[in-house]
Amino acid sequence: MLLRSMCLALIFSVAHLLPAQAQQGPPVVTVAKPVVKQIVEDDEFVGRFGASGEVNVRARVSGFLDKVHFVDGSLVEQGQLLFTIDQRQFQTAVRQARAQIAIAEATNDFTTEQLERAEALVGNGTIPQSVVDERREAFLAAQGALEQARAALELAELDLEYSEIRAPISGRIDQALLDPGNLVVAQDTMLTSIVATDPIYFFFDIDERYFLAYARDARERGSVLQEGAANLEVRVSVADRSIPSQTGTLDFSENRIDQQTGTMRVRAVLSNPNELLTPGLFGRVNVPGSLPYEGVLIPDAAIASDQNRRLVMTVDAEGNVTPREIRPGPRIDGYRVVREGLDGSETIVIEGLVRARPGAVVTPEMTELPLTAGN
Repeated sequence: MLLRSMCLALIFSVAHLLPAQAQQGPPVVTVAKPVVKQIVEDDEFVGRFGASGEVNVRARVSGFLDKVHFVDGSLVEQGQLLFTIDQRQFQTAVRQARAQIAIAEATNDFTTEQLERAEALVGNGTIPQSVVDERREAFLAAQGALEQARAALELAELDLEYSEIRAPISGRIDQALLDPGNLVVAQDTMLTSIVATDPIYFFFDIDERYFLAYARDARERGSVLQEGAANLEVRVSVADRSIPSQTGTLDFSENRIDQQTGTMRVRAVLSNPNELLTPGLFGRVNVPGSLPYEGVLIPDAAIASDQNRRLVMTVDAEGNVTPREIRPGPRIDGYRVVREGLDGSETIVIEGLVRARPGAVVTPEMTELPLTAGN
């Protein structure tokens, strides 16, 4: 009697559960077709900004510093007066050189007249030929002395000009490293420095693999990487995310791979009119890593991990779940590029991945992915 009661209770429980399971059915997941469109892959590198021009300002003549004509840290224009060295000694040297020219000119005029007179007298035998030769020698020496005096004047005027130290380039100047009254030694004493920051350079290093890929793509564009790969456009961002990324172009790369590091340095040039970017600042550059091609893109949420493999769950018309191994690439337009494993015709699970186990049956709800997803 007891056994019969237990069997009836078990039958009742199973009968009670069967309708509930039938009502639940396979779990519901959201599925979609991958986005297929023309894309260009990006590669990201860390680099540093550098000045497009940099000069350490030194004097070309020695003397005592007389005046400083700029404000520390200000913008200066090419040719702007920066420093003045005491000019009195150079002005005196110019006057001396001009006086020497006057003396040399007088001597030259006298020897010219003497030579002309001797040449007129030698014809009738009044003076011997040796006198003419001596006066010609004096005339030639006077001409040489005159040219020497003129060269000395040019040198003195050049020294006077160099006593005014002007900006060799336009840019932002550093502080004055020397105060008036200090001795300036020609070619040795550093007075200040100037960096040009508009445009500004961005330097980053690539390894051999990237070099071969970029060089190949540059040839496809009819250019070479060392000359900027046909002004390939790049985007550079800084650590402060509130500052929008800046657009620039590649314009140069080194002509060899460094044997010690196995890398090559590449340079991009960017416009920097508001001087928001400064030399020495770190940044990240995104470089087009491929020629345009039809790419397959999926959301990151659709990708599952199995040890070192990356999988997506495909769903057929009957709702059967089958894993598919993929090789993901970079993110573009909010999606992950699939380099291998999908051709874009598959239906994949994009939501409810935990319910879509390999070999399971699911109820797919189809949706359409937008061409661009939110980042």
